Order: sequence, then structure tokens, then C-alpha cells
Amino acid sequence: MGDDASRGRLSRTFDEDAELYDRARPGYPPELFDDLAGLADIGPGRRVLEVGAGTGKATSPLAERGCRITAVELGADLAAVARRNLAGFEAVQVVTADFETWPLPPEPFDAVVSATAFHWIDPAVRVPKAAEALRPGGALAVITTHHVAGGSEEFFAEVQGCYERYDAATRPGLRLPTAADIDSSDHEDEVARSGRFGPLVVRRYEWDLAYRTSEYLDVLRTYSGHRALRPEAAEGLRGCIAALIDRSHGGRIIKRYLTELRVSVRR
Repeated sequence: MGDDASRGRLSRTFDEDAELYDRARPGYPPELFDDLAGLADIGPGRRVLEVGAGTGKATSPLAERGCRITAVELGADLAAVARRNLAGFEAVQVVTADFETWPLPPEPFDAVVSATAFHWIDPAVRVPKAAEALRPGGALAVITTHHVAGGSEEFFAEVQGCYERYDAATRPGLRLPTAADIDSSDHEDEVARSGRFGPLVVRRYEWDLAYRTSEYLDVLRTYSGHRALRPEAAEGLRGCIAALIDRSHGGRIIKRYLTELRVSVRR
């Protein structure tokens, strides 16, 4: 299966259980939105186009800052949950559509924001269409989330045995990267090749989140790689992980995240 077909198939798995996604997936560090407001000039009355809004994890903090938001989400169930979560914000519109074919409105936006979703958009479309959506001086802000070394490091080393046993795609001896190993140059190069944006500015945030066994299993169920496994393999993998957390780690582990904010301004 080609990369485009695989990307499309995996991206649609998030819509299979939108309520679980909304409950289990973490949000983003508050200081990220403070930095975003400064770097992208986001504030009251600013028009924001959000690409891949999911259930509104990043939409709510933007709406709380008084932005007028058009949030585009491919998954109908995810979009329905987002509408429920954002019902208190009159200036937020959630559109069920894929960004690649969604017709841009005539009035340009002040910012295009995509939180943990830009990598699912067709690479041939995402940056050029974001540029078309923006006014000159408007900002493209891409938020990425990475799982990095830290937290319960012993658990994350041990758990690879479960993945090697139940997921044939797991590379033997795989270990989480350090935050220093995460490289944003691919996105920087993609934006530069478009010729539509100025230099990329990156802000990084490392943070830890504690999970009880059931909570960690829930967040795993929202990952595309887990959802793509055969049911018997997925069940075996989750059982192996749960046993490891309960027996060796007291029913609780800590996961370290690296969130990156990548902002570039349209020329």
C-alpha cells in the first residue's frame, strides 16, 4: 500500500471512537498558547483556520482567547464531539470536511493552526493551501507531539518486549528518542521549499503525565498503530502491557511528552 493510501487509512481510525479519543488524549501545555499568541499575533477577533481539529483539544484554548475560528475536521464523529465541546463559543464553526478539497472562503485568515494533525494532510497540498488561506503576514502554526525518553524509563525499555511479541512491525531493540534527537528540519525544509513563508521559529515544551493502568491502555487505544493491529494482536499487546504496569510498576507509569510549536509567517 502506498504512503498516501496508508496515511488516509490510518488517519480515519481516530474517528472510530471519538468519545475515547476525547477522554484519553492529553491536551497541550498552557504556555504553548501564550507563545503562539505572541509569535502568530493571535488574540481577540483574529480569524483562525484550524486544520484537523479533532475533538477541540487545541480549539478551546484559542476560543478562550477570543479568536474567531473555523475548525476543519475530516471525521464526522470527532467533529460532532468538537461541536459539543465548543458549544459555548459563538465564534467557533466546526466544518466536517477534508482540508485538501475544502474550498477556502474568500476572506483570508490571520493564522492557520494545526495541532498533531498536519502530518496526516497530503504533503503536496498542506503548505501551499495554508499559504493561500492566509493574508500576507499571517502565520502558519504547526503543533507536533512526540513521545520521548524520560518519565518511567525502565517501563518503556521493558515494554518493547510486548511490542516485539505482538506487533511484527516493531524493530528489535527500539528505544524512545531523547528530546534532543527530535528534528524539525523536515518541516522547515518543506516550508522553505514553498517560497511562501519566512524563517521558521520553534518553541519546545517537555512535560510529564502520569497514567494509571486503565488510563494508559485507553490512550494506547487512540493511537493509529494500535488501532491498525489485528484484534487478537491488539488484545494480546494490551494485556502484556497491563500486566507489566501492574506487576512491576505499581499500577502507575509516567510518560514524557515533547510538544513543539513551529511558526512561520507568510511573506
